[in-house]
Amino acid sequence: MAFPLNVPRRNESGPRELTPVTKEFERFGARARNYVDAAGLWCTLGYSALAFQARQPGEPDLAGFFGLIAWTGLPAFALYWYFRNHHEPLPVGRMFFWAAIFRICGLVGGPFFEDDFYRYLWDGFRFATTGSPYGAAPEEFFVDPSVPAAFQNVLDRINNPDLPTIYAPLTEVLFLVGYWLKPGSILALQSILVVVDLLTIGLLLRLAPARGVMLYAWCPLIVKEIAFTAHPDGLGVGLLLAAIVLARGRRWQSAAVCLGLAIASKAFALVLAPLVLVNARAKHWIVACTTTALIYAPFVIAGATDVESLRIFAREWEFNSAAFGLLKSVMRPLDAKLALGLIFAVFWAHYAVRLVKRGVDEIPRGDWVYGVLLAVSPVINPWYLIWLLPFAAIFPSAWAWTASALILLGYVSGTNLGDYGLQPYQQPVWVRVLEFGLILVALAYDVVRHRLSIPKGRVAG
Repeated sequence: MAFPLNVPRRNESGPRELTPVTKEFERFGARARNYVDAAGLWCTLGYSALAFQARQPGEPDLAGFFGLIAWTGLPAFALYWYFRNHHEPLPVGRMFFWAAIFRICGLVGGPFFEDDFYRYLWDGFRFATTGSPYGAAPEEFFVDPSVPAAFQNVLDRINNPDLPTIYAPLTEVLFLVGYWLKPGSILALQSILVVVDLLTIGLLLRLAPARGVMLYAWCPLIVKEIAFTAHPDGLGVGLLLAAIVLARGRRWQSAAVCLGLAIASKAFALVLAPLVLVNARAKHWIVACTTTALIYAPFVIAGATDVESLRIFAREWEFNSAAFGLLKSVMRPLDAKLALGLIFAVFWAHYAVRLVKRGVDEIPRGDWVYGVLLAVSPVINPWYLIWLLPFAAIFPSAWAWTASALILLGYVSGTNLGDYGLQPYQQPVWVRVLEFGLILVALAYDVVRHRLSIPKGRVAG
């Protein structure tokens, strides 16, 4: 009997004999593992240094921070380029192992450049002790003797203490679970979010090639904002991706529940949820809406939710904005918001109609939707890109991954610069010019590359 070239066989004495094709395959596999391990170790050194800086008094030096971001980010792009151009399979287990190691460094290091986590801890305490985190601003408790000393210390560090919490109900449940695990511990919240993020990586592996998933799993912004700083956006993103995976398997009921939960974790999910359900039945839309309503219902009945603070945020906040920052210089802020809101609505409607006309189940272009949403938003915090980057792993582009690095320039502000000539959250003019200018250059590159890839005689649809 003849053996295929790529099948191991036994010789007369018994040991396994490898064919030339199998030997070559194993050689490629060993080389790939070595490359991933070398890059993973290199990045671990960078994240370890970042963790060491985070443990020191005060905030890390900005120059050192951006140096370590380059140290940890460039190897991921180099590996992506290598595996894409050599058509070799990326060793998923190794990639996942190192992604977990990077996040452990974040657990060791803890938050920096951020104080939002004090609000998370306070909300968990309020939820556990009163049954709801809503309705009362932190400043109302400044002289309350019933607040334990440990939480008085937390209370003193909350930003915008005059406002009730802005976080959605399911995110508040996350804060409550963190409180149950260990009251007043940011490490408990970090650990939960790291587990959720690793599950998100697993979901992405069902939607994208391993090399694309690696860009997300090894992305410095993701590691910093979730593992180090404990921003809870990863919860909603994980639920959104779970819904997409379920929808692709035609499990619409479960997908609708996940979408309802994602919306109840942050309003960002609202812009993509209808695009996931575009080919579902009306009853599945009802399931998604009902799921969200059921989570909000106890707080609505109690008399307070996150909605009021969200209104204030939408009306008054501006930070690191792109199109809004330009437009508000030539028109009233409210008019600028209305104009940009209309632009986003037209874009969203056009894309939704396109999906309906195609009539096939496909992964929505969350990179486009969230990219345009952020471009017109008055506030672009670095962690908002947590919603965009999973889709940039599925649909890799130069502009999205350029943004993943440059959006961290948002931390170049009066507070972190120690510049008393600037307001705490004010940025030097050059920051946005550099940040959004280079993102536009990367977008132009993507457009040109796409047009050059279209065969002659074919009209782009």
